[in-house]
Amino acid sequence: MAQLLVRNIENGVKARLQRRARRNGRSMEEEVRDILRAAVHKEESTPTGGLGTEISKIFAKHGLDSPIPELRFEIKPPSFEE
Repeated sequence: MAQLLVRNIENGVKARLQRRARRNGRSMEEEVRDILRAAVHKEESTPTGGLGTEISKIFAKHGLDSPIPELRFEIKPPSFEE
């Protein structure tokens, strides 16, 4: 496994890390590993495009890679008169 050395961490940050590790029943080193894992996982699972891009990716997973035609029609308001 790789090692990482982080220098010049503020005393307040170190103290908060120690308290957080103690609360979670871990060493400070293990707490930092867990924080880093979670940060990388969150970054990987965060969508990079807009809603349309994400929907397109879902369709592509199911073999529907041809363009989906855009639906355009006029919406008429309902008539409440009898």
